[in-house]
Amino acid sequence: MRIKMLLGLSAAMLLAGCSTTHQLDAAGQQVKFTDTKPGSECQLIGDVTGAQSNWFSGSGGDGSSMRGAANDLRNKAASMGGNTIYGANSPTQNLLSSFVPVDSKMVGQVYKCP
Repeated sequence: MRIKMLLGLSAAMLLAGCSTTHQLDAAGQQVKFTDTKPGSECQLIGDVTGAQSNWFSGSGGDGSSMRGAANDLRNKAASMGGNTIYGANSPTQNLLSSFVPVDSKMVGQVYKCP
């Protein structure tokens, strides 16, 4: 009985270690967030969603999981050719996310500005 419990605990710890936060790549570092709608000199490229899985880590909306979602958002915006994200928000932050390890998500509009 004790061995089964130790094996189960070891497996859970290994799975928790598999969940990693998205790292910001070099191109993503050049993307900035803004609350001011970009001017006419900027081109709207499209909408983007960034996500960070929290299922194995058990993190539910804490700072590191939101940072992972923001990094994913910036990396995706850069891969689309954008350098600015406008109106970023997190539709996953609600009462449920305080109790259940749901994925953290951020959405925003990607622009390419001079």
